[in-house]
Amino acid sequence: MSRYSRQTVLPEVGPSGQARLARARVLVIGAGGLGATLLPQLAGAGVGKIDVVDADTVSLSNLHRQTLFRMDHIGQPKAQVACAELRRLNPEVQVTPHIRRADPPALRDLLQGVDMTIDAADSFALSYALSDLCLARGIPMISASVLRREGYVGGFCGTAPSLRALFPDLPDTLGSCDTAGVMGPAVAMLGALQAQMALSVLLGHVPSALGQLMRCDLATWRVASLRFDGAPEPAAPGPAILGLSEITEAHDVYDLRDETEAPDPAHPKAQRLLPDEMPRFRPAPGRQTVFACTSGLRAWRAVRALPETDQPAVAILAAGAA
Repeated sequence: MSRYSRQTVLPEVGPSGQARLARARVLVIGAGGLGATLLPQLAGAGVGKIDVVDADTVSLSNLHRQTLFRMDHIGQPKAQVACAELRRLNPEVQVTPHIRRADPPALRDLLQGVDMTIDAADSFALSYALSDLCLARGIPMISASVLRREGYVGGFCGTAPSLRALFPDLPDTLGSCDTAGVMGPAVAMLGALQAQMALSVLLGHVPSALGQLMRCDLATWRVASLRFDGAPEPAAPGPAILGLSEITEAHDVYDLRDETEAPDPAHPKAQRLLPDEMPRFRPAPGRQTVFACTSGLRAWRAVRALPETDQPAVAILAAGAA
């Protein structure tokens, strides 16, 4: 009996489908909560090459939901530990850790030769940057987000609209796992759905997971699903997402975090710009303003707060991107 016999017995998989999985290369951004569930599922299913990108290390507060890790992994790089565990699970799969920030310049290199990307990072700016690059290159992207006891998962780009097409703007009230909290099983459920969507796209299943969104609210026990194949790409795509290496002398950088939250500014030339100063702030004419925060959310809101005439020269830097 083969490792994949319970999978290949399915007529929609079979030996030919298993061979397609073995030839596939998937780039996974983030080895945290979502990644802890989806990565073993991809490796277990026999996806041939998996690249795992994460600059973070394992901490005690991760363990309630990031069940790929153990106590003796605390302080070690997540990408490195995750890949070691995947090799133990399935030595037939080639897994490669990338212990680096997944900012736009890095993503341009990492996307070379991949068949699919999976967005499992906890950064709004990174999700949009990844979507922009995947849309331009025709690469499918499976993205998920989860907070408290609810979240969504969707198939974007490739043959489907981008993340910006479905979510051209962010809602006014969003938090992070650090501040708003999250339940481990909710994260695992969304991660498992990401893995299922990814495998379905790689296998060419119909209907496609690309252009499909699922919302799961485990507080009210409601699950909703919709197709967004016809969502138009926005005429004005919104602020550009920059990486640290893309900051030049032509940029004025403003870190929206105070010194308590971020003792070291996002960039050596960054100035502090606190919330009570925003109403009086105006960008310098002829220069590009870059707003920086941890996830990109506050920077996005800062862009929206500017007069419309000032926005074309504005970009976002997510200092805490994975």
